[in-house]
Amino acid sequence: MTFFAAASYSAESGTPELSFRIGRQVGKIQTKLITEASGIVASRKNPGILWVHNDSGNSATVYALNFGGELLRTCRIRGARCRDWEDIAIGPGPDKELDYLYIGDIGDNGARYQSIIIYRVPEPKVDPNSALMDIEIGPAETIEMVYPDGPKDAETLMVDPVNGDIYIISKRKVFCQVFCAVSDELNQKPVRLSQAAVLPWALAVGGDISPDGRFVIVRSLTHASIWVRQKDQPLRQVFGQKPFNISLMPEPQGEAICFDAEGRGFFTTSEKANQPIYYYARTDEPKKPED
Repeated sequence: MTFFAAASYSAESGTPELSFRIGRQVGKIQTKLITEASGIVASRKNPGILWVHNDSGNSATVYALNFGGELLRTCRIRGARCRDWEDIAIGPGPDKELDYLYIGDIGDNGARYQSIIIYRVPEPKVDPNSALMDIEIGPAETIEMVYPDGPKDAETLMVDPVNGDIYIISKRKVFCQVFCAVSDELNQKPVRLSQAAVLPWALAVGGDISPDGRFVIVRSLTHASIWVRQKDQPLRQVFGQKPFNISLMPEPQGEAICFDAEGRGFFTTSEKANQPIYYYARTDEPKKPED
């Protein structure tokens, strides 16, 4: 399989071409509080803000950064704990007027835990011009989930912006499994995931869905695959299509990836201290986030 640093690709007849530039560094994580950036997502309500969290063994905290990597807000999440946080997403929730942060406590290296937890909390407002603040948000809603075929390790959490369905992708098998929880069933205790698809490769470590629901991106340590969703297509069907593949900039342990708030490109960053933030701009779109 060939992966392109910058290329054009049309998933099928009638689909607009995708074209991306090679990733360029737009910032660097500048706080010592973030040394294991395992998940990243671009805010919808706070222009120019990225939400980032650490991996396992850290506090139940999310951090608001600007694109340059400067820390703007530290948000401790009341009612949550960090067993092994691996990814973060933004999507709809109970209040249709709000955006919600979804944090996936889904890591399980030894496949030992009988259930996993998704924390859901309304996204807070961040003023990029205000002084750095440490605040508490929540309490978070705890959504417990179980796999249909036993415990497994996962590092990818995505929320469909169209209907609020939650997608989790396993990491360890030869071909990663894609699991889905339907939004209407999130009040079950526990929520029972169903297998929706299988990826054509292994070791998925992060993913996101574009804000308009048209594109799905999933990454490994070295590359990403992007699927194009057709109008009114159920998201679970998109993984059966041929993806667009793109190489990523070298990172020591790159796991975090997200689309920008307009879906005009995507960001990546890595675990370890003071890591670069890369942006991959769509060349078929005229605009991109400001540095």
